[in-house]
Amino acid sequence: MKPSFKKVFTGLALASTLIATSAANAANSAIDNILSSNELKVCFEAGYIPFEMKTKDGRFIGFDIDIAKHMARSMDVKFVPVNTAWDGIIPALQTGKCDIIIGGMTVTAQRNLKVMFTDPYIEIGQTVIINPALKGEITSYRDLNDAKYRISSQIGTTGAEAAKKHLPKATLDLFETSADAVLQVANGKADAFVYDLPYNALYASQNKDRVAHLAESFTYEPIGMAIRQDDPNFLNFLNNYLVQIKKDGTYTRMYKKWFESDSWVDSIQ
Repeated sequence: MKPSFKKVFTGLALASTLIATSAANAANSAIDNILSSNELKVCFEAGYIPFEMKTKDGRFIGFDIDIAKHMARSMDVKFVPVNTAWDGIIPALQTGKCDIIIGGMTVTAQRNLKVMFTDPYIEIGQTVIINPALKGEITSYRDLNDAKYRISSQIGTTGAEAAKKHLPKATLDLFETSADAVLQVANGKADAFVYDLPYNALYASQNKDRVAHLAESFTYEPIGMAIRQDDPNFLNFLNNYLVQIKKDGTYTRMYKKWFESDSWVDSIQ
């Protein structure tokens, strides 16, 4: 049976709508803005060791910074750092203050409702830094789930969420920065600090007389790059970019530089 004119017309209209929608999505891609402005604006919060940090002379360095700079060179555009407070970093992305967040952001369901994530480019977990006086008393994060203990972490992080979830009986104090939060333990004002493994490992190695590190992760956290919603073109570019740098050795060189060496430590604030 031949299709009716009405069915043919409806089918053509639907196809036209899909094509128009696809074209609109392509036209709205951040890629167009990046190439036209000749700038890749990257949001992060300096102070997350060793992902993004600020040097004593005012430069931004770190694992994520190296990836972002390399990505900008690959796109033949200028890398523009946008240092942003963590609690405002997703709104900064959503309002166009940056094109992408490359800032040690864990992929979570709640965040994924607000942004698109790339495939994970590194996987970490939460660990605990404790007061050295508690080394014999505290052998696992579970031991801290007691009303007599005071825990610190950073506002808006998965460390804070992990402390709330796994240590509900303890008193939790939240701070604007990870540096302020961990300092509570180093200064004897808190019993423990919950935060990401890479940060805790390095901090403990640099402050052996002031803190102790329980180095076994008790959460699984995939880290991804975040972009604005409804941008499949940019997401496709980023996922292919990550595959490329992991296959050609670029990623491995960066990883060894920041995670297997501390030669850069003296240069940071």
